[in-house]
Amino acid sequence: MADKAAPKDGPAPGGATTPGGATTPGDATAPGDATALGSAPSAAGAEPRMSIEAQYVKDLSFENPKAPNSLLMSDKRPELKVNVEVRARPMTAPTYEVELGIKAEAVREGEVMFIVDLTYAAVVNLANVDEKSVQPVLMIEAPRLIYPFARRVIADATRDGGFAPLNLNPIDFLQLFQENQARASATSGATSGTPGGTKLA
Repeated sequence: MADKAAPKDGPAPGGATTPGGATTPGDATAPGDATALGSAPSAAGAEPRMSIEAQYVKDLSFENPKAPNSLLMSDKRPELKVNVEVRARPMTAPTYEVELGIKAEAVREGEVMFIVDLTYAAVVNLANVDEKSVQPVLMIEAPRLIYPFARRVIADATRDGGFAPLNLNPIDFLQLFQENQARASATSGATSGTPGGTKLA
C-alpha cells in the first residue's frame, strides 16, 4: 500500500491534533440517498446516479504497545505514516461493495506509539452508469462519500486509545486513481488498482 494523506503534523499525546480541514460526516451522503454523477446521460437519456445503500465498519484494530509510557507528554512529535487502499467487488448487479482501508502508524524516537487499521465499507447501487464509467465511479466517487465517516472512526479510535484525535487530511481520490492508472500502464501485466492498491475485484 502506498503512503497517502498523511497530515502535516502527527498526533501529540495529551494535546495537539493534526491540522483539520477535511470534510465532516455531515457533508457526506446518508445511506439510501441518491447522488447524481457528473458524467453524461446514458444512451437512454437517463441521468447516471449512485446511492449508498449501507455503510459500516468491516474491520477495526487499535494497537497501543507502549502504553502507558506512550501517553506521557513529550516535546517530540511522532512521525505519522498513513496508507490508503480502495477495493470494490460486485454483488448482485448493479450493486457493489466498496471497501476503504486506512492504516495509520505513529512512531516516536524509533518506538511505535500506536497503529490503527480500519476497513470501512459501503454497499453501492449504480443506475444508468455506462460500463466504462463503473470503475471510476466505484474508485473515486464512492470512497469520497464514505471517507468522512471513516475519518471519524479513526479520530474516535485514537482518542479512545488515550491520544489526541487523529484528524486525517482530505484525500484526493481522483489523483490516487490517476496515479494507479499510470502505474498500471507502466507495468506490463500489472493488476489494475488504485493508490495504495485499490482494485476492482
